Amino acid sequence: MTMLLLAPMEGLLDHTLRDILTRVGGIDRCVSEFIRVTGTLLPEKAFYRVVPELRHGGRTHAGVPVRAQLMGSDPVCLAENAARLASLGPAGIDINFGCPAKVVNRHGGGAALLQDPSQLTGIMAAVRRAVPAQVPVSAKMRLGFHDASRALECALALQDGGAEELVVHARTRADGYRPPAHWDRIPEIREALHIPVVANGEIWTAADAQRCREVSGCEHLMLGRGMVSDPGLAWAIASPGRRPVGWADLQPLLKAFWDLVCAHVVPRHQAGRLKQWLNYLRRRFPEAEAAYMELRVVNDPRRINAWLQARAPVAAPAREAALG
Repeated sequence: MTMLLLAPMEGLLDHTLRDILTRVGGIDRCVSEFIRVTGTLLPEKAFYRVVPELRHGGRTHAGVPVRAQLMGSDPVCLAENAARLASLGPAGIDINFGCPAKVVNRHGGGAALLQDPSQLTGIMAAVRRAVPAQVPVSAKMRLGFHDASRALECALALQDGGAEELVVHARTRADGYRPPAHWDRIPEIREALHIPVVANGEIWTAADAQRCREVSGCEHLMLGRGMVSDPGLAWAIASPGRRPVGWADLQPLLKAFWDLVCAHVVPRHQAGRLKQWLNYLRRRFPEAEAAYMELRVVNDPRRINAWLQARAPVAAPAREAALG
């Protein structure tokens, strides 16, 4: 079965936005932002803080399963934390081998691990041994650190360690998030592995998704910034004939997002979270540009709440027609 996955995006695609985007539909599974493991066995509350869906069967409000992601470099410590995490009932466990952040890489985590494929095998094997057999274990990697010369070696190392699925972000750590994504480097990985390979990177439209599938040879895709910018992207990919999700359809979702933000974010940061999402939506919706400019200097949660409240009721029928 073809799958569309929602990407982990530290500082953006947290459980709040996962909740809202999966309400739109089209996403088959989510991966949480990473839970950093740095030498200690984390308390259960640390896992619940990043993946509160663990309290609801490992699924979002809409019922979409969430695979919890760990990041670290110590196989023993990662294995211990994976075992504790598995006991909380996630839809699976994913290991991060792709984070490009300098602070993470300086401590040997994320994409830095791609410089030593033997470490990849050791980490995956330790986690796989520590986690019950019925709990899926997967990995997400970039094409490499400085360059993509060891991409296939790294992918095989992760498979050898026990990864049951591999997401390949088709850029190196040196590439950062600069386009293009090098989908053409994925076929040699897909052809050499016997586990599912998922293509990720620069999928902003349904046409991008089609080109990515043609170039990479992957049926399965992971959507990140494209889905944040266009919450209807997964539906557009999965059901090309479906009416596009429009700006009016998003109004109740913006209000629902705001309500969730207000429930768990301190007031001084609430406005920033909404404007962060609006900033992405500007790429797809002209109306989002106007909304962003209108709210750009507004930081009073009461004013933002009133602005959203005035728009949500009008959009509700359109949303039901599009998303129901």
